[in-house]
Amino acid sequence: MPRQRTKPAESPLSGGFSDEIEREHELIPIPTMVTTLIVGCRRKVVLYTWKDGEAQEVKETPLPHSPRAIAFLDPSHACFAYSLTDYAIFSLEDSTVVDVTLPAPVPTAPSSTGLGMGTFSGLSSYMSLGLGGKGAKPGLTRIGDGEVVVVKENQGFIIDADAKMKGNSITWSTQPEEIAFVNPYIFSILPPGTVPVTVESSSSASNISLPTNSSSLPQEAAQTQQTFIQAPVLQIISSINMLPVQTIAFPFPQAAVANATNSSLRLLTVNIGSTHPSATFATTLEIPSHLFLISTPLDRTLATSEGTSVWKFAMRDWDTQIDELVSQASYAEALALLDHVHGSSPSPKRTLILALNAVSQFRCGKYDDAINTFLDLDVNPAKVVALFPNKVAGRLAVKQEDWVALFGGPVSQSTEQSGGVNGTEDAMSTKSTDGGIKDTAGASKDKLQVAISRSPSPAGSLRARTKTTFGSLLPSSMAFKDDDVASLSGKKKGKVVDNATRSLETLWRYLTSLRPKLAGALASHQITPSQSHLFPTLSSTSPTALYALPSGVSLTDLTKDELVKRAQIVDTALFKSYLIGRPSMLGPLCRLPNWCEVEEVEEELRARDKHAELVFLYNGRKMHAKALKLLQQLSENEGDMRDKLGPSISYLQKLGPEYLDQIFESARWVFEQDRDMAFQIFTSDDVELPRGLVTDYLKKFDPQVAARYLEYLIDEKEERSASFHDRLAELYLGITMTARKKGDEGKRAEVYAKLLKFIDTTEHYQPDRLYGLLSEDLYEARAILLGRMERHEHALELYVYKLGDFAKAEEHCKRTSSSAPTPSPIFLTLLKLYLRPTIPNPPNLLSPALSLISRHSARLDPIETLQLLPPLVNAQDVRPFLVQSLRAPVFDNCVVREVSLARKEGVEMHLMKLESMRIKMTDSRICPQCHKRLGNSVIAVHAPRGEVTHYQCREAFARKLNAVRQG
Repeated sequence: MPRQRTKPAESPLSGGFSDEIEREHELIPIPTMVTTLIVGCRRKVVLYTWKDGEAQEVKETPLPHSPRAIAFLDPSHACFAYSLTDYAIFSLEDSTVVDVTLPAPVPTAPSSTGLGMGTFSGLSSYMSLGLGGKGAKPGLTRIGDGEVVVVKENQGFIIDADAKMKGNSITWSTQPEEIAFVNPYIFSILPPGTVPVTVESSSSASNISLPTNSSSLPQEAAQTQQTFIQAPVLQIISSINMLPVQTIAFPFPQAAVANATNSSLRLLTVNIGSTHPSATFATTLEIPSHLFLISTPLDRTLATSEGTSVWKFAMRDWDTQIDELVSQASYAEALALLDHVHGSSPSPKRTLILALNAVSQFRCGKYDDAINTFLDLDVNPAKVVALFPNKVAGRLAVKQEDWVALFGGPVSQSTEQSGGVNGTEDAMSTKSTDGGIKDTAGASKDKLQVAISRSPSPAGSLRARTKTTFGSLLPSSMAFKDDDVASLSGKKKGKVVDNATRSLETLWRYLTSLRPKLAGALASHQITPSQSHLFPTLSSTSPTALYALPSGVSLTDLTKDELVKRAQIVDTALFKSYLIGRPSMLGPLCRLPNWCEVEEVEEELRARDKHAELVFLYNGRKMHAKALKLLQQLSENEGDMRDKLGPSISYLQKLGPEYLDQIFESARWVFEQDRDMAFQIFTSDDVELPRGLVTDYLKKFDPQVAARYLEYLIDEKEERSASFHDRLAELYLGITMTARKKGDEGKRAEVYAKLLKFIDTTEHYQPDRLYGLLSEDLYEARAILLGRMERHEHALELYVYKLGDFAKAEEHCKRTSSSAPTPSPIFLTLLKLYLRPTIPNPPNLLSPALSLISRHSARLDPIETLQLLPPLVNAQDVRPFLVQSLRAPVFDNCVVREVSLARKEGVEMHLMKLESMRIKMTDSRICPQCHKRLGNSVIAVHAPRGEVTHYQCREAFARKLNAVRQG
């Protein structure tokens, strides 16, 4: 058995240089072709090798048995078949043999003889030797790089280079006579009378399909009878999942074969090996290969007359096969074939099949797998939500029979007929079609057109007839027990999680994983859920338009409207699913920014009394009128005023100035209930409302509330605008006049006192404007305003003549004069009003005048004051004033100035006398301290007698003089 392989020649360069140097001197590798031929002999094999056509040393390796069939796994390993049941892996590099251990065969369905096909399986090798059966040979074929299929009895096993089994096994009805491999299918020839078929009474005998386990069939299938094909059968099995794909009986349709049962079939295949080192096993799949079958009559006469026929089986192109699998809802098979042929690289077809496979998985209850696929493919969430019931999907809900069409796939015939879960294959089913293989013989393509369709796989048939729960596998007597009977049996029932709960949990995981991604994408466009009222609602968009949103596109490539639609779909579905399965999560979801569609859920929330969640939802959608209306309706059920008005007040406090009209409209009924509590609406620290408009609204409603609001602005908010101060003063004045008209003296006095205090203490108003609004009888207010307008004489006249309040008149003078105790004109003006009245028939004001003179004598000009005093006033009455006047600082300053001047003159005269003194120095003059002559030394003169000493003796002599003077 020859084997060719190539390998590159080793480069003469080795490491030690930099990459650039190696790149300059690198040589192009020269491929070497290695041809290997393994010849099986009695208990040995002979290995012949050629390198580039040059023969190498021949190697012989002894074996424990004689190999009857040989197949290469890879360039370094081969598989030997010693017998029908014994196999071994041979290493070409070290010439070692490893036996393959296979499991015991499993019994199969009974054959036409009434015995099981595996009844005498253990004696097959002995029977073939005793009978000299030439057709009995081991089944061995290579199916890929490093893999072969070996046949033991009625089973096929995949063996790798380490002599270990891998993957699934193949089960035939009996041991195949021959097997061959055409990527990716395994062909096998089964003898006559070994393949059962199911023939229904109403169908023709040509409708043949593979059997299913009879124990799993429902009772309705009892009408069918089982027969066997009395001719050789070609069975095709997919190497991807090791399940049957197609069964073709010989003679083929329209084939002129005299005695099909007495014909032998043999398989011929092209070489699947690769001759180039860079080629892989998958490169042979670019174009489907062909299978050749040789049929020869066993009767020598027929063989002589008819000869041997060569049949060619040509596969359709891969895309056609994949499309047929998709059309038959065999998405897992289609995906596996696509990956096997073209690899797992992304493509539109692969994306479509993945999505359809996820839909099939979802239909069969594999929710997590389906959702994971939807997330990986970034499927439009509208389509995913459409798979759920109306309570979750709403208008987006789609019937199960329309799911495939929704995701862009063809609707299979079985799906249209079933229209439900029980009639649909699951994602792992292998529902076969008739388009995987097509047959031609000779020049006529119609001659071998096979009328037998792909047989449904056992897994698919079983799935179509059973439920997905464990109870379907139990006997009927146990599977249909009711809860009461089950409880009497004494067995504890475990916690059962139904499909609805599992699907909701998967939906929550799907939607919550999308929300942060969508939020980030919208944030990049500076879009937040608070702007949801600026975009069209979800209910205004048709389901068709929502289904048409792009899938498989990055969020960064979507437009703003598309992102908003996705966010609305996700949050609305999440809200509805929480409403069904997790009501406790509605509150947190409503409090967070969200894009939930209110129209889709508000009625359901009302029905479930989820009023708090509905209020939060209204608030998030800026539907404040509905929220406040709902709060007003709920307040009718409350008895306590705080519980009745508190929620509405808190809601109104959070509304901004853009909703001022809504605030005014909704606050009215709150004011009608309790004005003190309603006033809190406009004193919130969260938002700042237009103060002027609020004042106008409150003034129309109640001037006292408006005055209270202005007091709040001025006292707590430190409002300094003159307009608000003027308005507050006007409100005080208006309330005062209204109370006087009504005869409410208590109210009038209270508000008038506030007015007086306000205009007397604040400076941020216009006194002239307010003065024009005052009536003539409000003397004190007019006096304060006149003082603010610097008309102090008129203000004092009101205090003295109209009010007779001399203390306030003096306070006014104090407030308007400087704090220094100097003469002030304002006090003299007040004294003139006392002593020189300007009104006819004035009262006797001498007493307040003298009191003013005694208390504020320092602020009155003495001369002017003495001139104003009447002649009959005694000096004793103004004695304090006179004393104070004589002690005025002007007199004290003159005396101090003259004394200081005289002292200065005396000091200057004494200094002149001292400076006029002279000292005569002679050579004979002696220092009185050290008794040495002074000579030309530095001297010091001592006052007052003029003693002269050396400079260095001055301190000692000074101490001596001081002691003499003190003594």
